[in-house]
Amino acid sequence: MSMKDKIREKVWKELRKVAKPDSRFHWNFSEFIPDFEGSEKCAMTIREMELYKKSENIMITPDNCLQKLREYCILDEKTYVMPTYGIVRGFIKISRELVPEGCEEYASTLDGADRFGIPVTLQDIKKLGKIDFLVTGASAVNLEGIRYGKGHGYFDLEWAMFREIGVVDEDTPIIAVVHDCQVIDIPIEVSPYDTIVDIIVTPTRVIKVEKKYGKPKGIIWEKVPRKMIDEIPPLRELMNMKY
Repeated sequence: MSMKDKIREKVWKELRKVAKPDSRFHWNFSEFIPDFEGSEKCAMTIREMELYKKSENIMITPDNCLQKLREYCILDEKTYVMPTYGIVRGFIKISRELVPEGCEEYASTLDGADRFGIPVTLQDIKKLGKIDFLVTGASAVNLEGIRYGKGHGYFDLEWAMFREIGVVDEDTPIIAVVHDCQVIDIPIEVSPYDTIVDIIVTPTRVIKVEKKYGKPKGIIWEKVPRKMIDEIPPLRELMNMKY
């Protein structure tokens, strides 16, 4: 078992005590990032940040712990882009005008996003303009901002695609929302494709990460398996845009 897997297993054991099961994947944390006790506090903490108040366009991952934040975005007339599960159907855009009044909570779920959101290509996202900041869940994150997801590398890929089309850059803030038990004080070897977070938000604190590593500048194509290219339409779109 790799060091990453050992850390995930250790954190998942503690997370099980405060996590909420998924309707499809139950307790299988290798398939989803769970909601947890206190996630609403995390959402409110972000909602009260100047970064949020000044923002127009946000990227939010489909993690369960971010549902309340997605609901706030709709209520506060923010536009957010969200990957579909595994990016297999690309990205969805959701904004206030797409969601009928009273449906904000449902629209913030994955099923609701499919009901009210609009599928968008990378070209569409590029036309939308700069992404003000990104929010992601994690299996674990250390104090240097190195995060572990489910182990599939989707968030790193999403960041890299956005970097390739110019809607994010080195200074675009990334926020990780996790339970306190998911914050680890363990040195982790960083890889060239690891997307480092700038801020960690838990139910009890906000950690501003001291910048030590840069963010990936784009796709490292030799690291992307052919199977992933075949299964993820935006990757093929990006290849066509570049080559």
